Amino acid sequence: MKKNLTLLVLLFLTARFVVAQDANIPTPQWRPLFHFTPLQNWTNDPNGLIYIDGVYHLYNQQNPFENKWGHMSWGHATSKDLVHWKHLPIAIPETIDKDTTWRFSGCAVLDKNNTSGFCKTKNCLVAIYTAHQPNLKKESQYVAYSNDGGLTFTNYDHNPVIDLNKHDFRDPNVFWSDKTRQWTMVVSLPAEHKVRFYGSADLKDWHLLSEFGPQGYTKANWECPFLIELPVAGAGTKTKWVLANSAAGRERGTYMQYFVGNFDGTTFTNDNPADTVLTLDYGDSFYAAIPWNNQPPGQKIYIGWMVPGATETSPWRGQMSIPRDLSLRQTSQGIRLVQRPASLIKSRLGTYSDHRVMTMKNVVVSDREMLLPKKAMVRGNCWWMQATLNVKTGAVAGFRIAQKKDGSGSVVEQTEIGYDAANNQVYVDRSRSGNAGIRPDKVRQTIGLTGRGAGPIQLEVILDKSSLEVFVNHGEAVLTTYIYPSEGADLISVFSSGGASEVESLETWNLSNTD
Repeated sequence: MKKNLTLLVLLFLTARFVVAQDANIPTPQWRPLFHFTPLQNWTNDPNGLIYIDGVYHLYNQQNPFENKWGHMSWGHATSKDLVHWKHLPIAIPETIDKDTTWRFSGCAVLDKNNTSGFCKTKNCLVAIYTAHQPNLKKESQYVAYSNDGGLTFTNYDHNPVIDLNKHDFRDPNVFWSDKTRQWTMVVSLPAEHKVRFYGSADLKDWHLLSEFGPQGYTKANWECPFLIELPVAGAGTKTKWVLANSAAGRERGTYMQYFVGNFDGTTFTNDNPADTVLTLDYGDSFYAAIPWNNQPPGQKIYIGWMVPGATETSPWRGQMSIPRDLSLRQTSQGIRLVQRPASLIKSRLGTYSDHRVMTMKNVVVSDREMLLPKKAMVRGNCWWMQATLNVKTGAVAGFRIAQKKDGSGSVVEQTEIGYDAANNQVYVDRSRSGNAGIRPDKVRQTIGLTGRGAGPIQLEVILDKSSLEVFVNHGEAVLTTYIYPSEGADLISVFSSGGASEVESLETWNLSNTD
């Protein structure tokens, strides 16, 4: 993915290329335990996601040399459960010569029928990615192939395969279309706020199919698109196509949007008016997400980059979100995207009976804060919570997490996750979150639950040392962000203000050890 030089003034605002000031000071207290991080150095976008023979491959934008953005190459890791990762050597390194080429974002496909002519083995992978050539001030699309299961790649002799001689043209995402019997690519024209669709029979010769945009959110460059067909829950065999892209800029910071519509193999048609903006994640840290290719039948999992804030971490910087299942749901506003923590991971919570530290039912909290009992405490800020709250009209209720109190019981640090019934709004308030390095306009982040009727609200909260993800009403909306708790800031309280609220149910799991 290109980090546009015209956006340098946004370095602090977007926190995308923050140069580590204290890069050599280890911060193990903030390193996630069940989210992906590289062993060391900088990471950003997930790339080349593909599932083969029971193994999930995660390639990622990685700097092999430093704990800051640069020298973009493809890192590589594999997992069988999306929790435990095997770290492998750099798969596609940069080249440094008169035409220095950084390996920006892209995808990988399993060319099982050897349409490309590159394949000599069963599990032949073809990577399609953006070559960023800073000396030439150009981005174009390259192809590379692997006959050793994705450990190493050979670049195609006749690259680039698509070249518009443009400064910004990036992030191809490719899949096989059974309908048209060809490979289909979606790739961004960032400054034009468009994506292009290309077709190819062999992954080498591409022809233009159509363009989409500008529509939706157009106040920042578009990048990292993907297109996926998803089932509509409760509608039998009905499916719709989702087109998503990322856009980072001054107004919204880190941002992803999506469109719901139809794709006939050539053209994407938006079901909603062109000015409709559908937000994919309401936090300030979720970006460049793409799905795995070649997933098992019925599986639709994707993952995003959690953009690091201004707080330094070492010896790594940047991480991935929890992998998420994707589906569609009919709402009063139309068909909308649903994201839930991947069932592959969540199903394992049931096996962690010894990790479940708290179960609570039908507890009323009246205008006060109630510290969860000692047996429910999860020291170390690595836990998973599911809760259903019945919040009375006019009341505000929720949880205060990563909390620290002084000797007199006064709060000195906390992050508040709540539901404001009067405004029908879920929020995360980081005004007292400690060493967070937070943009002033992102201290309080909110999700407006438009069209929601009366009734309990369901929250699923995942805290993994520094990463915080809040899923609302079984995936109706998600908010992803960071906090950086200080030592000892790991208490959890439930609160209600402005009236009584009921905790209908609450379960928490301690995931400090998931081996």
